[in-house]
Amino acid sequence: MSLYGMMRTGVSGMNAQANRLSSVADNIANSSTSGYKRSRADFSTLVIPSTQGNYASGGVNTTIRYAISQQGALQYTTSVTDLAVNGDGMFVVQGSNGTPYLTRSGAFVPDGEGRLVNAAGYYLMGYNFLSGEPSAVANGFDGLEVVRILQDSLTADPTTSGVFTANLPSAADPVAAGSRPSDNVAGSAFSEKTSLVAYDNLGSDVLLDIYFTKTGANTWEVTVYNKANAAVGSTPFPYSSAALSTTTMSFDPANGRLTSAGSIDFQIPNGANFSLDVSRMVQLDESFTVIDANANGSAPSGIAQVMISQDGTLSAQYENGTVRSLYRIPLASARSPDMLRVMSGNVFAESNESGSIRMGFPNEGGMGTVLSGALEESNADIATELTNMIESQRSYTANSKVFQTGSDLMDILVNLKR
Repeated sequence: MSLYGMMRTGVSGMNAQANRLSSVADNIANSSTSGYKRSRADFSTLVIPSTQGNYASGGVNTTIRYAISQQGALQYTTSVTDLAVNGDGMFVVQGSNGTPYLTRSGAFVPDGEGRLVNAAGYYLMGYNFLSGEPSAVANGFDGLEVVRILQDSLTADPTTSGVFTANLPSAADPVAAGSRPSDNVAGSAFSEKTSLVAYDNLGSDVLLDIYFTKTGANTWEVTVYNKANAAVGSTPFPYSSAALSTTTMSFDPANGRLTSAGSIDFQIPNGANFSLDVSRMVQLDESFTVIDANANGSAPSGIAQVMISQDGTLSAQYENGTVRSLYRIPLASARSPDMLRVMSGNVFAESNESGSIRMGFPNEGGMGTVLSGALEESNADIATELTNMIESQRSYTANSKVFQTGSDLMDILVNLKR
């Protein structure tokens, strides 16, 4: 009977507006939730086939959609680990069950184990630099691990490379064989001497004594010793252990530039292989002058502060001033971000309608940039939601009137028998 159909249509309209009001309620409740994406109720007609002379009223279907791809306003904070994405892409996070999800909620803080966790309890994931410069896995989450910053940990970097540039005086007198530093005898003579600090595998200082000895026209001998093995007294010779390295350097008499090998390689005691770049050494008519001298490596020190760049590189600056890259934070996206499956905790998962997840790094492949010390606000607007609430309330009332009218007409029809 068409009266029943009219009443069912009114109920369908009320249910639709109730769904819309529920969506509005969620949006208002999460208007201050970082990275929240507003939902909206989209309606479509439900048509029931009619026969000639008899109209069958249908109803309305409700589909809830989320404005995941719509960016919210950025709000700057004082916390370095507060992160926001400016542009496309979402952070990859991991729940307590180990399942990866996507989110735009970047209010991360270190927990008791140094893991960066947001307000919903999801841990930020990234690629570790331990095995070198990381690369993103384009179509999956393999290789990702929970970003962990241990503020109470110490680190030490062994010396592996350095640069030494100086001028060797062309007017220096040659030193006779048998009494040079490479002979390691008491009273060994040399032309020039300098020292360089390096670090072993444990971060201990290793002071290197470097001797430059002229052996002939345009020819120099470079000898390196560990100062810890020097003799006690007015002269360091003889050292208790053999030289770490002895190398011959040759110079072009026409311009004083180096013509021999441009590096000195040797093993640091209890350390790594050290390659000292001397390619810019010269021999000119000037006194011994050191132009540049440095070596990498560092003594044990703790993390002083954490820095996160726009390309997603998370670096730690240590108390000794050295900076080390720890993680590269990737971003993820989908072909249809608005069709991702919405989960509790302001996270999203892949669905059949969203398409597969695509991984990449910030500033690459259309991905946005990562902003440290900023949060993305909810894209729900209170004024808009209150307007929608009023519209839904009026529409709900109108649909209830349809149901009430149908009920009144049914009463009239039933009372015809009386």
